Amino acid sequence: MIKKVISASRRTDLVAFFPGWLAEALDREEARVCGPSGRVYKADLSPGAVHSIVLWSKDFSNLTNNKNGLRDRLGKYDQVYLLFTMTGLGGSFIERGAPDPAAALSQLPALIEIAGLAKRVSVRFDPIVYWTEEGCVDDEEGPAVRTNLDFFDTVAERAGRLGIEDIRMSFTQWYGKALRRARKRGFSYVDPPQNEKLDAARQLVEIAAKRGVRLFSCSQKFLTEVPGIQGSSCIAGRLLEKLHPRREAASSAKDRSQRPECGCTESIDIGSYTQSCPHGCLYCYANPRI
Repeated sequence: MIKKVISASRRTDLVAFFPGWLAEALDREEARVCGPSGRVYKADLSPGAVHSIVLWSKDFSNLTNNKNGLRDRLGKYDQVYLLFTMTGLGGSFIERGAPDPAAALSQLPALIEIAGLAKRVSVRFDPIVYWTEEGCVDDEEGPAVRTNLDFFDTVAERAGRLGIEDIRMSFTQWYGKALRRARKRGFSYVDPPQNEKLDAARQLVEIAAKRGVRLFSCSQKFLTEVPGIQGSSCIAGRLLEKLHPRREAASSAKDRSQRPECGCTESIDIGSYTQSCPHGCLYCYANPRI
């Protein structure tokens, strides 16, 4: 029987805001989860049933500081893989609850130590956001468009220097609830045409090559038209097999519960939308309370 990959979590930032709940679930070796449909299901977290635990977060300080014994409890599992989202927008009005860029970058060395290999850490430069601000004007072209694109070089340089090989990226997808939130809060988002996004992606490829990292696009297949960008499987069964200390098999089947363009392989997500994430990111499509 193939062991399961546990995702913690796409739906909310368990590490940053629910470390006690996560630590208790790992201690009990079982999670009770309210799924998107409202049905509660159980996830077996016993080490013998778990291939890898994949943690997603914008702030891993609770893990590095061993809050609630979280780091200790993860020690009984064969493999922990970390997906660290950093956009350079932390602490701004766009990501009020996320750590500022310098604080986020400073966590990387400790995360590599926890994971055991730099290859078990991946950075998500996700999403790339464009917007305009009142009073910020380009005399020739009207309101000046701002973006976090320039932070990519800083991320890529630090990741490459530490031996982190993979950076995953995408442009903001403005789903209905995010659009309504942006309008309500007076956020003047900009959604550039596809050709401009492709031009920006080419710039990122050049930077990635210079910094020695690989670039992957998350759930946006059009970006793979750019040489040097591969489609992302943020949870990738074959990669987890390769990195596993005993090379144990993991499922390589597509996770059908994810978006059609998502390349992730099968996992069991133990987060819930009822665990409302306080990061408060304006573009968030997951949080129903902001």
